[in-house]
Amino acid sequence: MLKLASIQQTPQGPVLVLKESALQQKGRDAQQNNISAAKLVAELVRTSLGPRGLDKMLVDSLGDVTITNDGATILKEIDVQHPAAKMMVEISKAMDNEVGDGTTSSVVFGGALLAKAEELLKKDVHSSVIVEGYQAAAERSLEVLEAMSKTIAPEDKASLLSVASTSMQSKLISEDSNALSRLVVDAVLNVATRKGEERAVDLDNIKVEKKSGGSINDTQLIKGMVLDKEVVHSGMPTRIDNARIALLNAAMEVEKTEMSSEIRISDPTQMQMFLEEENRMLRSMVDKVHDAGANVLLCQKGIDDIAQHYLAKNGILAVRRVKESDMTKLAKATGGRVTTNIDDLVSGDLGNAETVQQKKVESDKWVFVEGCDNPQSVTLLIRGGSQRVVDEVDRSMHDALMVVKDVIEKPAIVAGGGAAESYIASQLKSWAESFDGREQLAIKQYAEALEQIPLTIAENAGMDPIDTIASLRSKQSQGKKWVGIDARNTQVSDMLMIEVIEPVAVKEQIIKSATEAACMILRIDDVIAVSGGDGGSGGGPPGGPPPM
Repeated sequence: MLKLASIQQTPQGPVLVLKESALQQKGRDAQQNNISAAKLVAELVRTSLGPRGLDKMLVDSLGDVTITNDGATILKEIDVQHPAAKMMVEISKAMDNEVGDGTTSSVVFGGALLAKAEELLKKDVHSSVIVEGYQAAAERSLEVLEAMSKTIAPEDKASLLSVASTSMQSKLISEDSNALSRLVVDAVLNVATRKGEERAVDLDNIKVEKKSGGSINDTQLIKGMVLDKEVVHSGMPTRIDNARIALLNAAMEVEKTEMSSEIRISDPTQMQMFLEEENRMLRSMVDKVHDAGANVLLCQKGIDDIAQHYLAKNGILAVRRVKESDMTKLAKATGGRVTTNIDDLVSGDLGNAETVQQKKVESDKWVFVEGCDNPQSVTLLIRGGSQRVVDEVDRSMHDALMVVKDVIEKPAIVAGGGAAESYIASQLKSWAESFDGREQLAIKQYAEALEQIPLTIAENAGMDPIDTIASLRSKQSQGKKWVGIDARNTQVSDMLMIEVIEPVAVKEQIIKSATEAACMILRIDDVIAVSGGDGGSGGGPPGGPPPM
């Protein structure tokens, strides 16, 4: 790193532009440093790609342990400091938020693009030429992807199951992927909505509850809601069949006046009347719930002890302090309406469910609202041998839910196992011949970078990378575009035949995110870091790049 103390020496002395503590790195050095940092990030997650990818154990400053092979989780947990490396972390975050899967692939591809660009920079190819070549190659890749993709019906359950199962194959839960993918597809189809020909899925309508204990096989889909609360009073029933559910967003308590007031009592009977009036008000609230025909009350706010007593006498099961987000989901699941004034509660506001029951889950008591007729909101209850397993199952099922959503919203698929990337790479190499300038070199390097994905899957499966890629290229050149790396059986085979399929939306996002990040890093030729203090001798500034 150089100190940027002056720009030009003049007879009057140096012209100071930045303060002396500022650090600057220019030209090739700056590019080299940024590329090296981004490549290191890609190298970090590279071994976790594919069905035979390995997990990472991450220990934070408090000693909490996370075991995962989800690219976005790994990069989020390790707290990257280098500014160029942070851009690679942002790719995985964008992938996770946008399409849910492909986080590791996007970072591996982004790192490969920069490694290939580094080779061209050493041959004195200008970074602007590389960026233009990469952008042209990305556009062409998306066209080839669109042309090779296979359109399916959004309700094609078999394809949706394969997509969910493929997403889980590279995770800790691969052995249980068949059972879990059925739960995922059922959950998404329950909450999917239709607008004309288009479909939309709001994953906020799928509540995920986690509890360690049992095994992954005990994970279940509840067509209704699970509330991590218990019934408020021991005298209440713990199971109600043919439940009529009142959803109340008001306290069943006598509100205290906000102004200070004084009541003068001259007779002990007046005191008794005053206390009885409070009881009468609470009983009146309970009567309104009972008269509306409700036998279950789910309240967002508090329920007074006396009100609990009257609810129990009327055989009403009540739960208090339910979260607002859960109340919204309960309304969608049961078909009820959240009432904010108990005086307005009528029979038409009530939701329905086959059973509302308090069950013991491990050491806690939870309330299950099950068997709703047409639930627009459902719950996935995840179980597993330990908290670490449950957390990883949750991350894996989030990815699976996202890819099923992607396919329902954009019903186009391609084969997995690096088949799509390998086919696009072969098409790009042929297409590059039509360019007569140095862009041709950049497009060919882009194609080579794409091949890093099948190459990495093969390496992580213990296959010989050179032989495998040669075999893959040979079969694809014969027109077998769905041939990819079957890492489970360590061979090159037709991935569509063994139902390893991925959404086109994920592949598109990988190409777009990785290309944009690589081009942005390649355009940087100057790094100027200014520290927060007044002077100093130039270590790296807080939160900025380390000294280089």
